[in-house]
Amino acid sequence: MKAIVIGAGLGGLLSAAKLSNAGYQVEIFERLPITGGRFTNLSYKGFQLSSGAFHILPHGPSGPLAQYIREVGADVEIIRSDLTTVRVPLKKGSPDYGKGFKDISFSDFSTLLSHKDRLKIALLIVSTRKNRPTGSTLQAWLRSQFKDEWLVKFADAFCGWALSLRSDEVSVEEIFEIIENMYRFGSPGVPIGGCKGIIDALESVITAHGGKIYTKTEVSKILVENGKATGVLIDEEAYKADLVISNLGHGATACLCEEALSGEKASEYLRRLETLKPSAGIKICLAADEPLLGHSGVLLTPYAKRVNGIDEVTQVDPRLAPPGKHLTMSHQYVAPENVKNLEAEIELGLQDLREIFPNKKYEVLLIQSYHDSWPVNRAASGTDPGNETPIPGLYVVGDGAKGKGGIEVEGVALGVAATMKKILG
Repeated sequence: MKAIVIGAGLGGLLSAAKLSNAGYQVEIFERLPITGGRFTNLSYKGFQLSSGAFHILPHGPSGPLAQYIREVGADVEIIRSDLTTVRVPLKKGSPDYGKGFKDISFSDFSTLLSHKDRLKIALLIVSTRKNRPTGSTLQAWLRSQFKDEWLVKFADAFCGWALSLRSDEVSVEEIFEIIENMYRFGSPGVPIGGCKGIIDALESVITAHGGKIYTKTEVSKILVENGKATGVLIDEEAYKADLVISNLGHGATACLCEEALSGEKASEYLRRLETLKPSAGIKICLAADEPLLGHSGVLLTPYAKRVNGIDEVTQVDPRLAPPGKHLTMSHQYVAPENVKNLEAEIELGLQDLREIFPNKKYEVLLIQSYHDSWPVNRAASGTDPGNETPIPGLYVVGDGAKGKGGIEVEGVALGVAATMKKILG
């Protein structure tokens, strides 16, 4: 059996590694000169910056991605991070009230609420494990249950960091799936070697089984015969296969086989694709001689103008920076109406960092933006159509087809696992 994978991003390589293990002959075609897509390293001034993801696995060594990596035999060490923290204003009564902030544990966020609201949260956590809220956004649900705007700020920071969405753009159902996965899999972790450590390990698995990876090779068409995907077209040459897996997202995949998408089922599929919206964000990479955070967890920043969260992965893997240096990265969500004004958004992010680290010395290494055809996610969390297409033998994986409740790359792994179950049983 032969499989062709379009795109050598994380989803494509995870799929290829699993199929290679299952005895498939695998060929991967990638239009870029590198593999990994938005999940690899960029060497810059001696630092290993990331092309997209933050060198972080949201659920660390016990999450879906780590489990999948072990399952396919990829050799990657993943270290659990410190606890996530949240930067909040000093309470009334504090000597410096109104003048500063402090960092609290993620699990202690409810301490900023009234006693009544803390009790209500405790009861809701118990009751909603079985009876999930439905039919609204997270923000609307929070406002229907609580009067404290702190929870909305907290939710916006979490959703902005984890999903590149505001709390009014993600369904409450998806958030509760995410919360359930947080209970199930635990806190974040850092792969040694960063994103590329995982990409290199997956490539080793694929090539060890005879799989081939071609870069600078763009697929121009997905071939469909008798209603089934049968291969791809590259430079007018046909490459045949028993199944095709696309890591391009549903929209770009549909464009490669548009002529074959006909009938009621295909029409409904295309109508749904029109509603999909990519999520946008900005990452600011900082270099410093001294730690800016001082821990390996994530710092959420609900009171910043734009920045949603910050991490410092060199606390786990110092080799991601030159000797004696630290790599700190911030992320901020970009609203659809602000994508055309990225310079202003970047400046607001830089202002935030100056306020978050007022007495720290650092250098801005690189500012990266993700939008349009190079987004944070090709489909906002909880909105994608799944991994199947109307064409038998054609599947979609990656950040445009994640599993429910999957934060970023964890969702990619969940989507790939679901696809492989359909293919391999």
